[in-house]
Amino acid sequence: MKKEFHSSIDGLRLRKQKDRTLIQINGWCFHEKEKINVELYINDKKTECEALSIARYDVMGNYPRFSIDPHVGFMVKAVVTEYLKKIELVASAENTEETILKLSEHEISRFIDNEVIEYSIDNYSEIEDEQKAVLVGWALDECNSNFEYEIKNELDQIIPSNVRIESRRDLVQLKMIDSSQSMCGFRITFPVTKEGKYTLIIKGKTSARELPISREQKKNQGLLKAYLRAINPKRVANAWKYLRNNGIRDFMKRVSLGPTLLDPYPIWFEQQRISLQELEAQKKIQFTYAPKISLIVATYNTKESYLREMIESVVNQSYSNWELCIADGSTNDKVENYIKSHYLSDERIKFKRLDKNYGISGNMNAALEMVTGEYLGLYDHDDFLEYNALFEVVKSLQVTKYDVVYTDEDKFDDSKGQFADPNFKPDFNIDLFRSHNYITHFFVVNMDIVKVIGGMKKEYDGAQDYDFMFRVFEQTNNIYHLPKMLYHWRMHSLSTAMNPESKMYCYDAGKNAILDHYKRIGIEASVKMLPKPYYGCYETTYMTPGNPLVSIIIPNMDHKDVLKTCIDSLFEVNTYRNIEIIVVENNSKKEETFEYYHELETEHANVKIVYWKNEFNYSEINNFGVQFAQGDYLLFLNNDTEMIRPDSIQNMLGVCMRKEVGAVGAKLLYEDRTIQHAGVVIGFSGYAGHINNGIDEDQPGYMMRAQLNCDYSAVTAACMMVKKSVFNEVDGFDPQFKVACNDVDLCLKIREKGYLVVYDAFSIWFHYESKSRGYEDSEEKIERFNNEVAKFQKKWNKILVEGDPYYNPNFKIELGPFIYL
Repeated sequence: MKKEFHSSIDGLRLRKQKDRTLIQINGWCFHEKEKINVELYINDKKTECEALSIARYDVMGNYPRFSIDPHVGFMVKAVVTEYLKKIELVASAENTEETILKLSEHEISRFIDNEVIEYSIDNYSEIEDEQKAVLVGWALDECNSNFEYEIKNELDQIIPSNVRIESRRDLVQLKMIDSSQSMCGFRITFPVTKEGKYTLIIKGKTSARELPISREQKKNQGLLKAYLRAINPKRVANAWKYLRNNGIRDFMKRVSLGPTLLDPYPIWFEQQRISLQELEAQKKIQFTYAPKISLIVATYNTKESYLREMIESVVNQSYSNWELCIADGSTNDKVENYIKSHYLSDERIKFKRLDKNYGISGNMNAALEMVTGEYLGLYDHDDFLEYNALFEVVKSLQVTKYDVVYTDEDKFDDSKGQFADPNFKPDFNIDLFRSHNYITHFFVVNMDIVKVIGGMKKEYDGAQDYDFMFRVFEQTNNIYHLPKMLYHWRMHSLSTAMNPESKMYCYDAGKNAILDHYKRIGIEASVKMLPKPYYGCYETTYMTPGNPLVSIIIPNMDHKDVLKTCIDSLFEVNTYRNIEIIVVENNSKKEETFEYYHELETEHANVKIVYWKNEFNYSEINNFGVQFAQGDYLLFLNNDTEMIRPDSIQNMLGVCMRKEVGAVGAKLLYEDRTIQHAGVVIGFSGYAGHINNGIDEDQPGYMMRAQLNCDYSAVTAACMMVKKSVFNEVDGFDPQFKVACNDVDLCLKIREKGYLVVYDAFSIWFHYESKSRGYEDSEEKIERFNNEVAKFQKKWNKILVEGDPYYNPNFKIELGPFIYL
């Protein structure tokens, strides 16, 4: 008899906890002809379970003759309280079923895990130049204990190690743990020798586990996992071709490089993409609030295949209360004929042939005249939506009726037939939006606002949506970012996505849109378009009316030459003159330091030296320095910095003088002109981390973030300007953070009060990092740093668990900046 089901069970977890057992089964299954469902039976009774579908491209590669949905993988999870005598997993199609897993009572007993501590070692890697290893994983128990971690060697000696507790939001997202358990991750750095053998010890209040660390095995497993994530039939074929052409030695050398040379995004996208079964389930859902969404499109000699895909991606939406309003300014009848011959019977599709081409704004306004829905969606004639786009938008409106919803988007490379260039966006970020239109699509807005602001304006043709959005945002702060990839911007030879220089007028229009936005809201500023290759990106220079006094506070201990370099740049490079410099002296020993202080105060009336005689505490030292500040704006500056761009202070001041801004950070470069600081994201290594760190100063960073002003949750106080009124409002730096975490803590307090923290990409300085105090590299310093991180985690647990709003949740923060796979 011909086999119709194909399946495999790849993993099974049966975890005993007091009066219940957690069951997790991983594998894949497909039927040759029908869609399947997977059902769990416990002791011959059907049991409620959660079944997640997972993309499995390795399965597709092994069964190339079948046309199967990539989401053939599954993760079945259940919690049962009864004694387990029998477990069955049954796959069923329309007219048939098959048991793909069957366990007897005896077999179940072999799989039951009664250990109190559950754990996983996810990755082991070695830093060969430093003879150190990094062990990453997680551990938890039913009591949500705070574990202690130790590393011992083959002689049973406990060796010094740096333990960092981390958030594991990835486990929360996979529903393996709940949010209260998210701080279960660990990252342990410890010294290793070439032949050494090591064991991880996990200690709880009432139990402990000792886990041998397999050095080579873990490396290979991590590499294998990376390749399994990246595998698909095309890459399998390419791998065999490479093997044939280059031999086994070169092939293995290539494998050792890992999948970094592969483009991971198409794989990630297909893994996240909604399955056909999920779409069918969405169609049956009845929302309490089900507004009509009106999409407006201006067509102009649109290619038939693009037109078809654009319309079909709306027609096939899992949410049905929509209308598609198309205004056609074409020079021929092709668009009209196609729509009338294919969609005449669907009343939700409204079409109007214009008597002439009125330009993009005029044509969009003609489409807008047909709108009858509660919400408006902007849509381009050669783009297309994911089939669940409108469902997800409406789902987001159920608790809060947002005025604006926008989604993530990517591009579809028409020449390759492949999704590319993902734009994983932050939550609403006004400074980034004023730097370039990072939102673009998919953009949905309440029609009540549209009725107030009106439609598109012809004078901004090419950037008409940018101007339109500015006018929307001037009316509301009720904005929601939907972090799902739901819109595809097509790249072809005539599009700006493929050829930015094809429509230079668009960028001039964008500049005018920003300038007019500033005029409407009463901000004095100039705007400059950045040069090639940064078309569509802008630099704003805010005016500084009254040129207020800026008090520059510099803590210092000895290192006269370092301090002199910093202060010389403030007098010789800096063009903003209304400053005072307050050097907070802390325990210097060298006579030359005090001689330099005397020289400074003698030569400069706007320099004062104040003396902090207690032990080093960065927070208290700066709080002390503020007491002597006469200015309304405070610039906290490390002594190991040097101004590069002459208008750096004026740039920061212009931003900081805006009423909604509390703090401003600068772009800091290492001595080799790579980036040291370009914004801080909360969550890295259980605390926070600099992003775009280490890239060249002229590199764009992810989606231009390193080159543009944008809002972040924090910036470094190595060079940070704060309104004095805001500094006092939040009670300054928190003294419990003596060395670490103090600047991030201050920024989060400022954010908590509703102010913005802005990264100013055009205030540029060198930062000769940690020259005066040294790095946190001794055992004592590492322990002190970790203690302060623990305090930070306790104080700011909410943002660590929920994630940084200025960082897209699709990025895997436990893996490093801007990594999504």
